[in-house]
Amino acid sequence: MPAIAAIGAAIKIGSAIFGAGKAKREARRYRKQQKALNKKINHLEANRQDVINPYDQVTSLASMATDLSSTMSNPMANLSVATKAAEMKIEEADISLANTLDTLRATGSGAGGATALAQAALQSKKGVTASIEQQEKSNEDKRAAGEERLEQRVSAEKQRIQNINISEGAREQSAFAQGRNIEFQTQESRDNTKLSRLYGQQSQAQGAAAQARQSETSSIMGGINALGGAISGGAFGGGASSAATSGGGGSLTGSLLAGAQSTGANTTLDVPIMDTSNLSFSDKRLKNNIKLISVSGSGLNVYSFNYKNKVYGKGKYQGVMSDEVPKSAVIKDKNGYYKVDYSKIDVEFKQI
Repeated sequence: MPAIAAIGAAIKIGSAIFGAGKAKREARRYRKQQKALNKKINHLEANRQDVINPYDQVTSLASMATDLSSTMSNPMANLSVATKAAEMKIEEADISLANTLDTLRATGSGAGGATALAQAALQSKKGVTASIEQQEKSNEDKRAAGEERLEQRVSAEKQRIQNINISEGAREQSAFAQGRNIEFQTQESRDNTKLSRLYGQQSQAQGAAAQARQSETSSIMGGINALGGAISGGAFGGGASSAATSGGGGSLTGSLLAGAQSTGANTTLDVPIMDTSNLSFSDKRLKNNIKLISVSGSGLNVYSFNYKNKVYGKGKYQGVMSDEVPKSAVIKDKNGYYKVDYSKIDVEFKQI
């Protein structure tokens, strides 16, 4: 019987050593994979296009507006009086008067006829003068009206140019501000993305290391438990103390204890060792897609969820949240995440 127990213990110890080695190889593989991903990320970041300002080529269009006020004129400014016709009427009146006087002299008419004739000529000239004055008054009115319209057009043109200058100035300032905001927001988005990626990589690295360490520790502790059980059962022909210090059992114990100590595990054989197979990461920070699916007999909420980091497990799981169970069933690992010992609660942790 002791021989059979020793063989069984040796098989378990060999499995533990193999499991620890496999966990180390997995950890190296994850580190290699992480290094390759970091290299790709660094290459992409080094060759990203520059942030551009789409408004940096905006120019003012104010030069396209031309002041046309200098080309405007008063069309009534140079109106002239129609004096030619008046002069012809006066000449005709003078000629007619001269001819009449000649006739009077030839016929020997009296002075009364000449006087009447002179008065008629005077009235004719007065009519011509009045016509000239009327034309001059009309021209002055038209000239004044034209000047008023010209001033209105000049003022309107100057107002148009001023409006264009103000509008273009406001457009340039708005475009400059928008461009600066685009530059800032783009750079801010890049920085935030980079920070999020770095935090995610940090969390993933921590999770992978923790999982590898947990697997290695579980394997070693399983071997120690097997060895302790074999020693206690007398598989090596003596008690725990003699087996731990002599013979083949002692060399195996030394190897396993050294490995366990390197992981920070409990190596005291005379104290019951925790069964790590019932421990599972149940920290809410490590999970997403969390949904309440039932309540246990003791009143604990049971959830379905996925792990954010596939290192902890792929697919959907059933379990509890570490902050909702008795503290006696919760253990905090060195990375600050909480595990739950499902052997102490009435909820089964399983993949669903």
